[in-house]
Amino acid sequence: MDYFSENIKKAIRTVPDWPKPGVAFRDITTVLQDKTAFRKLIDAFVHRYHSQHIDAVAAVDARGFIIGSALAYELNASLVLVRKKGKLPFDTLVEDYELEYGTASVELHKDAFKPGDKVVLVDDLIATGGTMLAASRLIRRIGADIVEVAAMIDLPDLGGSGKLQDEGLEVYTVCSFEGE
Repeated sequence: MDYFSENIKKAIRTVPDWPKPGVAFRDITTVLQDKTAFRKLIDAFVHRYHSQHIDAVAAVDARGFIIGSALAYELNASLVLVRKKGKLPFDTLVEDYELEYGTASVELHKDAFKPGDKVVLVDDLIATGGTMLAASRLIRRIGADIVEVAAMIDLPDLGGSGKLQDEGLEVYTVCSFEGE
């Protein structure tokens, strides 16, 4: 783990037994509140993508918006919001995905990208991968190319990164909490 990753990981607060017993919640608000950690986080993404001529950053509702907006600004790319169903006001595409108890949906404006646009898909963390998989399918349906799926945190024990890679997606995370 590099210097950036280690410092960001240390800035993430772990809240035991929240929202239910046995869950170690990774709270990113402490990174956002620490101006040095937040800058290092955004810089880690900017340095990764600055020479790749990214057309758009697709940010997942809602914590992905925080990282995505700063990254899009720094890359001089457009910001596209991947929202929960019913939140976008224009013609949309919808993709359902499985939750532990039921299903959820994300949507994207049909005109969010041009075919061939180079896109980075961003969220705060990758857990089971359902939201990111659904978002990636929407982006691909429009014809854009996903350069990489990116997040601050990977929780590899939950298998999401592996599922994304099984779909042919490159995955980048700043830090991971494996077996912790």
